[in-house]
Amino acid sequence: QVQLVESGGGLVQAGGSLRLSCAASGRTFSRYVMGWFRQAPGKEREFVSTISQTASITYYADSVKDRFTISRDNAKNTVYLQMNSLKPEDTAVYYCAADLGPMISRAPGRYDYWGQGTQVTVSS
Repeated sequence: QVQLVESGGGLVQAGGSLRLSCAASGRTFSRYVMGWFRQAPGKEREFVSTISQTASITYYADSVKDRFTISRDNAKNTVYLQMNSLKPEDTAVYYCAADLGPMISRAPGRYDYWGQGTQVTVSS
């Protein structure tokens, strides 16, 4: 079992940056595909980005491509989401999730473990 704890959210002005972190418990972090998802008020949870076990493959939602960067440090059991050029429409609760895979996926239903989320608010 994996426990995930997100951090790094907050309030930022449009055009600003934030770096989210997700720390995972356990010694098998490197076996998991890791993903970031977000949920805005009144909307369904949506895919943001995902990274394969060795970081060789990454996918992004079209809405965040070229602005967000996902990365991971398997030695630190941590996955990151660097968010630049933030827009008000990026406002949401951001969740990290872990999937035993082995295939990388954008589908929330494929992920086995979820963090509790961190709020990101972008003001205009």
